[in-house]
This record gives sequence, C-alpha cells and structure tokens, in this order.
Amino acid sequence: MRIRNIAIITLAILLPLSVQAQKKKKKVRKTTPVVVVEEPKEDPRITEMREATQQIVFIDSVVVAKNHFLSSIRLNQESGTITTYDQFFRSQEHPDGYVFLNEMGNKCYFSKTDDNGQTGLYTSDKLGMEWSEPSPVKGISEGITEANYPFMMTDGTTFYFAAKGQESIGGYDIFMTRYDSDNGRFLKPENIGMPFNSEANDYMYVIDEISNIGYFVTDRRQPADTVCVYTFIPPTSRRTYSLDSYSDEQLRAFADISCIANTWGNGSERKQALERLKNINSNTIIQQPNSDLEIIINDQVSYTSVRQFRSPESLPLYNQLTDAKKKLAEIQNTLEKSRTYYTKANAVDKKTLRTEILDGEDEILRLTYQVSDLEKRIRNAENRIINPSK
Repeated sequence: MRIRNIAIITLAILLPLSVQAQKKKKKVRKTTPVVVVEEPKEDPRITEMREATQQIVFIDSVVVAKNHFLSSIRLNQESGTITTYDQFFRSQEHPDGYVFLNEMGNKCYFSKTDDNGQTGLYTSDKLGMEWSEPSPVKGISEGITEANYPFMMTDGTTFYFAAKGQESIGGYDIFMTRYDSDNGRFLKPENIGMPFNSEANDYMYVIDEISNIGYFVTDRRQPADTVCVYTFIPPTSRRTYSLDSYSDEQLRAFADISCIANTWGNGSERKQALERLKNINSNTIIQQPNSDLEIIINDQVSYTSVRQFRSPESLPLYNQLTDAKKKLAEIQNTLEKSRTYYTKANAVDKKTLRTEILDGEDEILRLTYQVSDLEKRIRNAENRIINPSK
C-alpha cells in the first residue's frame, strides 16, 4: 500500500512537468536558404588595358561585309598594297588568307593554313620573276596560336598583325612587333591595347604614312559576317586618358569606341584628316579583293598590276575606269531584272518599267563608251612613255 501511494505521488509530480515541457516545444519554421550569386570578375588585363586606353581621333567609320572590307581601305602606293591570298597567288588554297606587298613589290607577308589547320604568317621574296618558297615569320609564335592580317610599315621593321592566343583578350587582337636585323627574327609581339582591341575580333591595323591616315577593322557590335572599318589619325606618341579627369563610364566609352564624335575635340584635326583622305581616294587604287587586273597597252605589252603604270595620268584614269565598270555591271543586272518582270507586269507597271528600261539602255550605252574611252586614254598615256618617239 505504501509503495502504491509513493507511485501515485511520483506521477502527480512528473505529470505537470511533462505537460510544461510539451508546451515549451516550438515548431521549427523552415527557411529558404539565401543563394549568394557572385558577379563574374573581369579579367585584370582588361581592366588594366581600359585604364591605359590610348587617345585616338576617329575620323569616320563604315560597316561592310567582312569579305569585302579591303574595299574601304585605300593606300598611297608608297605604303604598300593589301590584297587577298587568292588574288595575289591566283589560288583558292587559302580563301581566308591576306597578303601585304611592300612598296617595292619585292617582298610580301601573308597568312595561310598549315596541315594541322592552324593559320600562321609567312614571308616570301621576289627573285627575278618568281617568288621564293614561303618561310614562317620568325619570332612571333610565343603566346600566339593563330595569326593573320599582316601589315608592315614603310620602315621595313614595324610589323602589325592580328592573332589569337594567350595575350589576346578575346578572339583576334592586334599585335605589334619589330624586326631585329641582328638576329634575323622579330621581337616578341605586344598587344597594342584599347581602343583597338576588345573582347570581340579585331582584325587589321593599317597606316598610310604618306597621308597620315590609319584604318582599323573590328566586328564588335556587328552582326555575323559584318565588320566596321574605322578611319583614324595615327598618333605620333602614346597618350592616355587621365583617370582623374574621366569617370569609369567615360573610359569604357572611349575604350569601346561607343561614339567617334566624342574623340573629335574641336573638330579641326578631323577636318584636316578628311581632306587628306579625299586626296588618297582620288590618287590611289581601291583595294579590290576579287578582281583581276589586265590592261592591254599595245600588241607587245599588257599590265597585270597598277604598279606597272608609268604615266602619272594612268592611275586616276584607272580609278575612273573601275568605277565605270562597276556601275555598268550594276545597271546591266538591274536592267535584266526589269525585263524579266516586264513580261509578268500589269499595264500600269509596264508603263513605268518601259521608261526605266529605256533609261537603263541609254545609261549602258553611255557607260560602255566611257569605259572604252578611259581604256584608250590609259593606253595612250602609257605608250607616250614607252614609245616617246611615236
């Protein structure tokens, strides 16, 4: 009995404690874990390049198809010639290759793809009437996996090209190197930085020292197979933007070439450069990548290069001839389409088309006469030099 009483008393003591413990037990509320997303850090090289962006005056820009950008680059003959591999060597072996020919016409640098599919730079010298076997450009392979778009300055030492590799910040970047005549090879290439390089592809850097005009090709902010060709004033020394005078946003705009008008200053330098550019356009041959030049001068002489012109009259005449032939081809193409559509057109459209066709035929006659006249004037100008007694 006594034991029973003790058990009852014990239960009476423990029961409130158990209830109290249950009351204190709280329901644990589930919480959604916080996910911290770290923004990708910018490549330190890009930050460093941006802070060292070069001050450049961009004169103008034009957007063109990538495989025709050479038509927007015009050089005095003294600065050399740029063309495509297939035109220069008359070969379809390297359709993406480009060739730089020096002003003397006796040394060239070009790109071609090897058996492993890698595009590299090669050089060749003209010996008599033949070109020597191509040899790789020595000294530029360190940190470079692919190279193209060569250009040599008139000093025969300063060399620009575009390349992919460890020193590139994205796709092709433009590099500069110099030839070391003592060792017979080029020095290690240097990335020329911003604004010429970006995380997009930056292809070609060309300087016409005679007219102090530069060209630069990039596909930044462009649709596929399209590039922008910028015209700029080559700097005499490297000047960068002061970090104290410009905000980070402004530096980014200069580095990305967001607005070329922001580089004009008071506009006087640009105005002078545009005049120089106009003179290049009227006195130099347009770089045309897919056209063969052949002009018959007389029964014994025919030219296959504008470098063969001897008369100062011939080059401007040839530029006019090229433009006339281009217009003639365009009008002939348009006229053919109009004639095809004419057979299916209604009476109202036929009346309009009839006028267009007649005007087109008149324009073709005029241009055909102009082409013939220009060819004759070029022949006469050259023959006066070749045969002065006649």
